[in-house]
Amino acid sequence: LPPVPGLNSMWAGSTLTFKQPLVVGQRIRRRSTIANVELESGRSGPLVFVTVQHSYDQAEETCFEEQQKLVFRTPPDPSKPVREPDQAPQNPDVQREITPNPVMLFRYSALTFNGHRIHYDVDYCREVEGYPGLVVHGPLLATFLMDLAVQMKPECQLRKFGFRALNPVFCTGPFLVCGREEDSVLKLWVAHPQGTLAMQGTLEYEEM
Repeated sequence: LPPVPGLNSMWAGSTLTFKQPLVVGQRIRRRSTIANVELESGRSGPLVFVTVQHSYDQAEETCFEEQQKLVFRTPPDPSKPVREPDQAPQNPDVQREITPNPVMLFRYSALTFNGHRIHYDVDYCREVEGYPGLVVHGPLLATFLMDLAVQMKPECQLRKFGFRALNPVFCTGPFLVCGREEDSVLKLWVAHPQGTLAMQGTLEYEEM
């Protein structure tokens, strides 16, 4: 990754493309490439957007691809006002309420080899980052969205899943994982308890 000292890293979103099933017991090769680096100027200072492309191959065939969008930004200033988040869509077909806890976040950090203190050190979150509590991982929210999609379409083949993180979710209370089917595409989102939008995504599928 590019040298960006002094900037915090965040997972802005991903697009996952499913081409064929991975076979248990066979060796997998992952190839990772930095596809693009963009430097922009935001309200809080410099922003560096990095696009990383991963492909997962078995027997010389690509089974699965992921395009990650990472952003490196200046640490937030707790004294400055934050942007008002957008309102989440209404009337989902399916909705789950999930209450995160520190053990859940610790386990997910361990599973993904994520050592960022915002997910396990609440004092650091409050005193350094200015957050009200531990931050729920963006990929964990996306995992909940994917799980909801599988519940909504258990007999379908997933083809493409894209998601974008818009506002952080904190380990201070429950959040909602929602889904709605529109024109053979699943519209998925995570909402804060007050109805504001935290993450949104779409999932394309194929009837079996």
